[in-house]
Formats: sequence, structure tokens, C-alpha cells
Amino acid sequence: MPFDSPTPTATPADAATDRRALARFLLFVAGLVWIMVAIGGATRLTGSGLSIMEWAPLAGFLPPLSEAEWQRLYDLYRTIPQYALVNQGFGIDGFKQIFWLEWIHRFWGRLIGIAYVGGLAWFWLRGRIPAGLKPRLLLLLALGGLQGAIGWFMVASGFEADRTAVSPYRLVIHLGMAFLLYGMLTWTALSLLRPLPAAEPVPRALRVWVQAAAGLAVLAMLAGGFVAGIRAGFDYNTFPLMEGRLVPQGYWVLEPAWKNLTANIAAVQFNHRLLATATLAAAGWAALLAWRHLPRGRLRGAAMGLAVAIALQYVLGVATLLAVVPAWLGTLHQAVAVLVLTGALLALHALRRPPGRLAAAPG
Repeated sequence: MPFDSPTPTATPADAATDRRALARFLLFVAGLVWIMVAIGGATRLTGSGLSIMEWAPLAGFLPPLSEAEWQRLYDLYRTIPQYALVNQGFGIDGFKQIFWLEWIHRFWGRLIGIAYVGGLAWFWLRGRIPAGLKPRLLLLLALGGLQGAIGWFMVASGFEADRTAVSPYRLVIHLGMAFLLYGMLTWTALSLLRPLPAAEPVPRALRVWVQAAAGLAVLAMLAGGFVAGIRAGFDYNTFPLMEGRLVPQGYWVLEPAWKNLTANIAAVQFNHRLLATATLAAAGWAALLAWRHLPRGRLRGAAMGLAVAIALQYVLGVATLLAVVPAWLGTLHQAVAVLVLTGALLALHALRRPPGRLAAAPG
């Protein structure tokens, strides 16, 4: 629903200007979150995430400033299993390499917090926030703080005696929260820019297939989190078959059965492939419906753009698998997942049903 004007005396032009300014700010913060997701992917793929073993929201803003501090942090890192089992003997220079990427990841998170709090305060103190929107903006602030805590909750799992990486469950929670924050920021900005749905009739079937593609895309992303969490992408590096089989041998061997969905390499990778393929099919059909039933313009472009983004991500996923997950390609694959999410949000927002109306055209 459209947001109200910020004050009773504001003119419609003033209200529109405030909405556009706030939308641009939220899109800027969403862009920072997008970069954060990409940095997080690089951190995970290079094994850098456990290099900083302290959660210091304020003191950690600065990197080590002396050799004594570097040595203290290196000695601390040498107490965890990842060092003993993966990086033993790589020296303080090797430690610095993984440390810097994790430090950048955490620094970027702090930067997002500062940017959001500063911008929110600026709009709030000047009365430029539409009435009714403040609770949502405060919720975003709270979720951003919660994401920082979830990040440390995830990292701490990697210090346990039997681990050299973080818990895949906590990784998926952390990744899912990042997608949620990005989605809320982007959707709020789109609603400020276009408060009213398009009046153009949209076939009901098109709306349904776009919704299906968006939902499947989110499921595929979360399934990809488990692929990353258990390093399932380093096995079955063929496509479309997995060791010559459509459904890999050993797909359902763990007990209890539900663990196959999160801990069985064969099942986790197959499920990610299946969801990605279903997403591509749904988006392709939605694009075809849009091409056939909508004139050239924003609505048709949104559905077509979603299909293009998903097709690009699908190709990148296959390339990443066949190349046995090089860090740069895996990072790109994770970054383009946010492009898919963006395409889904744009399509869902453009094709949303006008309030109080049924779908205008049969599909």
C-alpha cells in the first residue's frame, strides 16, 4: 500500500521528493549488502572466516597495529582445529593473508551499520520519513544488528574440537538473513518509488509462474548454502549426470532421513541442481507468457529480466561445478544469486495485484 506523506502540511511534490530520496538511500544500503554477500562468499571459499577469533564490535574496527598484536592473534588462531588440520606451518605471513579478507568482511559489515544508522537519523530528524514507515526502518536496523550476532554465532561454531569450518546450519541462517535484509531494503525502496501497482492487466497465470520462479529461486539459494557448508560442490563434478546417473547412488542413506537434505553430499548437490532446474523452467515459462500476453514495457521487461538473471546464474553454477569450484568463480556465483533475488523482487513488485482487485486477465 502507498505510504502517507511525512507531515500534514507537506505538498504532494514534497512527499514524492522525500520518497525518492529515501528510496535511493535504501537502494544504496542494499548495494552495500550485495557487496557484503560477495565478500562473504570469498571469505568462505578461501577458508578465511575463522582467522579472527574475537568478537569485538568496536575495538575490531581497526586492524592489528603492531607485530606484537599480529603475533597474539596468530597464536590464538593456532589453538583451533583448522590450523592444526588445514594450515599448520603456514606461518604468520600465511595467517595475514586469510586474516585480511575476514577483517574486510567484518569492516564492511560495520560500514553498512554506520551508513544505515547515519542515513536513518538524517531522514528522521528532518521529518522526511513517510508516516507509517518508521517501524519498518527500525525493524531493519534491529535485523542488521541481529545479523552481526548471527555472524559471530556462525564463526564460533568453527572453533569446536571436531571442526575445520563453520556449521552449515548456521551458515545457511547467516546467508538467509543477508537475503532477507537485502529483500526488505529493496522492496521498501521499490514501494517508495512506485507506491501504486501498474493498472495494466496482467494474466493470472503469469503472476503465478513469476511467484513460483521467485519461491523456487529462494529455495535453490538456501540449498546452495548447504552445498557450500558441506563443500558438496567438490564432488560429482559432471553435468547433467552425477557419476553417470540422473539420481546419484547413495542419495538417501543417512539416518535419520531428514539429514540427507543437509548432510548427504550426493543428496544436497542433487537437490540444489533440481531446484535450480525447476527455477529455470518456471522463469522461462513466465517469460514466454509475458512475451505473448504483455506489450513491450516495464511489466514484460521485469518477467524477461528475471528469466535472464536465472539463466545466467544457472550457467555460472554449471561452470563452477565443472571447474571444481575455483574461489573467483564460486564468489561470482554467490554474487549473482543476489542478482537473481533482485530480478525476482522487481518482477514480483511490478506484477503485484492492485489492492481490492482480482487478476484482470485470465492466463
